[in-house]
Parts: sequence; structure tokens; C-alpha cells
Amino acid sequence: MKANRYRDHYCGQISESDIGNKVKISGWIENIRDHGGVIFVDVRDEKGTVQLVSNDDNIFLGLTKESTVCVNGTVRKREEEDYNNHISTGTVEILVDDIKVLGRALNVLPFEVKTSHEVGEDVRLKYRYLDLRNKKVRDNIVLRSEVLKFLRNKMDSLGFTEVQTPIITASSPEGARDFIIPSRKFHGKFYALPQAPQIFKELLMVGGFDKYYQIAPCFRDEDCRSDRTLEFYQLDFEMSFVTEEDVYEIGEEIFYDTFTKFSNKEVSPRPFRRIAYKDAMLLYGTDKPDLRNPLLIMDLSSEFKESGFKPFRGNTVRGIKVDGISSKPNSWYNELVEYASSIGMPGIGYITVQDDMSFKGPIDKFLTDKERTSLIDKAQLTPGSVLFFIADKKEKVASKFAGMIRTELGRKLDLIDPNKFEFCVINDFPMFEYNEEEGKYDFCHNPFSMPQGGITALMNKEKDEILAYQYDFVCNGNEMASGAVRNHDLDCLEKAFEMVGYSKEVVKERFQSLYNAFQYGAPPHAGMAPGIDRILMLLLEEENLREVQAFPMSVSGQDLMMGCPSEVSEQQLREVHIKIR
Repeated sequence: MKANRYRDHYCGQISESDIGNKVKISGWIENIRDHGGVIFVDVRDEKGTVQLVSNDDNIFLGLTKESTVCVNGTVRKREEEDYNNHISTGTVEILVDDIKVLGRALNVLPFEVKTSHEVGEDVRLKYRYLDLRNKKVRDNIVLRSEVLKFLRNKMDSLGFTEVQTPIITASSPEGARDFIIPSRKFHGKFYALPQAPQIFKELLMVGGFDKYYQIAPCFRDEDCRSDRTLEFYQLDFEMSFVTEEDVYEIGEEIFYDTFTKFSNKEVSPRPFRRIAYKDAMLLYGTDKPDLRNPLLIMDLSSEFKESGFKPFRGNTVRGIKVDGISSKPNSWYNELVEYASSIGMPGIGYITVQDDMSFKGPIDKFLTDKERTSLIDKAQLTPGSVLFFIADKKEKVASKFAGMIRTELGRKLDLIDPNKFEFCVINDFPMFEYNEEEGKYDFCHNPFSMPQGGITALMNKEKDEILAYQYDFVCNGNEMASGAVRNHDLDCLEKAFEMVGYSKEVVKERFQSLYNAFQYGAPPHAGMAPGIDRILMLLLEEENLREVQAFPMSVSGQDLMMGCPSEVSEQQLREVHIKIR
């Protein structure tokens, strides 16, 4: 390859084979070290770092860290006692003939690039271009590129066609708040950024495409958190004339092949375990269980239906049994009680089983002999067992708290293997759920999902009894993908929306593209959307989604580097017919 004017070698690729040769490199000054009158300069580029030396110390005068330079010099071997085993070029250095500053950096930096991860996130994101020079940060972005390339090749090999769907579209009630864009030309009307390519990918199926995919940006005006930001990416795909099992097979292949290629951890074998939503909520207290944790939740409500202990009597009671921990000190249990209080629980009860199968603990005195016998049988208690109790009037609340206690117990007892990726598929979600705050039923999952049993189920079953062809792929307690068999039958679609308060006219207006398209021969279709950012979070063992994106928003939803969101001029507001109130 013909050398360009700034370099004929990358810094990190200088080796002993270059000793005695003239080379030209360019990069950033990583470090300047004065060793008693002998000055060493480290220069870094995308491939690594190399050390510079000079017989003329004046050649390095005026240099500042993180300035870009172009260097001509001769490669020579270091003295053996000066070898640096931490870098690939640690046995060689460049004796500098001349050095030219290409872009000078300020004398005082916002932070040291090598230790940028030690400063506050807001500072890092404000100077993200400096943060990206940190090897760990850059390696995250490079892995993202490699994963995306792998996924594209995988989808191509599976016969999928890549199609880009619009970024500017219509507002659609898909479960989150839209980002809206005022129209200059159409007074009082708005575009929206897509929460997902949901409608477009269904229209592609109606349009005759057999298998579609894209690496799709999604936009949701929601509060940011560790695993969600305003803009994220997913591997969106859809298929015609398929069942949910067809989608499972594709999803399993994508996840298994991706995680086995980019990680040395053990990945659960295919097919992934299938768990119905109802069972997941009972056994794990969540619809995204961490299956590395062996602890299970049991329902003890019937055992306390007539209990004399008021917090349990007639309420939903969940139990978690842990064997062999009855000898834990009181301080250990006190920490768990404090944790329960921190998540909003009024308290947590527990009993320990003694060698003679008698109970000991804060609530033992409230139990009858019949209840003790029933608990020994139901929970299969043995000497050394501890049984924890979680109770609430509302089943959903009791399940949630039990799930959180299960997770905390797994952490405290070191039960979770960090060297495993345990996948499962959660399916059979309820089609509808009751919203107590609004006093009405709403869709539990995706509103475009097909109810199990079709329109017959909608016509003849109670809302609480209807299940949907909806599914999530879950790994290590994280929702990795969500999908469904789509409701392509127009009568069934109208009925489903009618059951949550949308009239036929509203459906026709809000979803006019789908409504019209489904009148022209819609095929049965289904799909899902693995989350790119969450895949990378797990592969890189990052707890924060912003660590796997090149230019993320801050947790407050601001782009501190670009100064966004920002004010716009009065003229711009007038052009789109907006007045700030």
C-alpha cells in the first residue's frame, strides 16, 4: 500500500524487524517523561504506542500531551533493562530526526486520557473525543463494529434482505413517548421519530418481502437509566409465513453464535429454555429472570389463608428456601432486612430450621403446629434451611419484591456464576393487563400481537384469560429481545383495540397504513428485535449502556459535548409555527 505523507508505519506496528530502518509515524503524544535530563516521549495511534528518544533534548521542547505530531526517525533496539512488556513495541524505540506538531493541545487537559474512566461521566461525555482515545473506551467501540459486521453477515447467510426504513414518520402509540418534529409546510402538524420500525417492517411483509432486517435506530422520549437512553439500536427482523417457533430458531442462532464468537464464557445450549410468563413471575418474580441463580420462589398463600399472623392472613405470600445457611450471624440477616426496607418492603420474615426440625426466627411464635408441618412439607425443609417470607395484598407487588429478594440472596450468597450466559425465552404473555392507576385494561406487551386463539378468544374469553403470541429473549436477568406473531387479521385487530377502548375509527386514523394494507392480502408474519447495546453490555461486562455507544447522551438526557438540547432562534420557531409558552 502506498504510504501517505504523514506516515509509512503505525506506531503499534513498529517491531524488531524495523531496527535500523527509517520510519515515519503520526499520532498523539501520550506521555512525556524526563528521566534526569533524558526525555522520552510516547506517541499513540489506533494500533498502539511507541517510544521516542532524541540525542537533542531541545527537539522535544514545547510539546504538550495529546498534541498530534508527525515524526521521522530510525528504529533502534532498547537496552534490555529498559524493555516494556506492557506494550507490543516494548523492545524498540525511535531515535528522532525531526518532529512536527500537526495539532497542538492545551497545556491543561480536562482529564488524563489513560485514566478517563476515573472521572465523572458528565466530564467524560463533554470531552468525549478525548475519552475515546482511552484504549478501553475505544476497544468497546471497535467491538461494536465487529459485532455489527458479524450480525450483518449472519442475517445475509440466513436469507434476510437488509432494508432501511424511514427515520421521519408519523406518531404512533407504541408504549413510549414519541419525539415529535413540527412541520414547516403543514401548519400545526407533526412528524415523529420512530420508537421502532414496527409498522414499516409489517408493511414490508405485506409488500411481499420474505425476510427483512436492519440495524435500526430507535427513539423514545423516556428518562434515561443504566440500560436505556433516548436513542438505541436493535437488530430488527421480520419474516412472512412463519410461526413463533420459526422466530425462536433464528433468534437462538443469532444469540448463540454471537455470544460464542465474542466471549469465552459458557453459553446455554440450544434450544433455549422456554418459560411461560405466569411461571416466570411465580418462580423468579420477574419476566426477565437470571437463571444462573438456582433459588426458586414458591407460593405459600394457601398455607396462610387462615393464619393468625395478620401480615400473611389472606394475602399473597411468597417463600424462598435456602439450604445450609442457618448458621449465618445476625448481622447477615440484618443486612437483608435493611435491603428489604430500602426497596420499599415493610419488612421480611424468615425462619431457620434447627437440627431437631424446630423453627427459630422472628415469626416462629406466630405459626401454628399445622402451619409448621405444612411448611416443612411444601418447602422440603431440612436442618440448616432458612425460609424467607415476602407478603403483600397485591400479587403483583409480592412477586416483584420476591424477585428482588431472590436476586439479593443470590448476590449475598455468591450463587451467580459470572462465567455463564444463561438464555431463556419468556412466552405466553397476557394479551391485556389491568392498569389500576387509570382504572382500565391496556395491552400488556405489543399492541400488534396476535392473541392465542385469534378473534374467537377475544369474543369468548375474559380479558385476564387471553394470552398472546408474544415472547422475550432473556439472558442473565436482562431483556435481550422482544417479539411477537403479528395480528394480521383486520377483524381481530379491530376487536383487540376495541377491548382497550379504541374505536374502529381511531384505529383507522392512528394506524391507517396497516389498516389499509391489511385489506390487500396480508401474510401471517412474525419477528423480533435483539438489542444491540444490551448484547454489547453483556459481552463487555459493562453495567452502563453509555459505555458501548460512541456519542451517548448523559443520564439526564443531554448531549454535553454538542450542547443539546439547545434553544433555537425566534425565526426558526416561526417557520414551524411554534410559540414557547
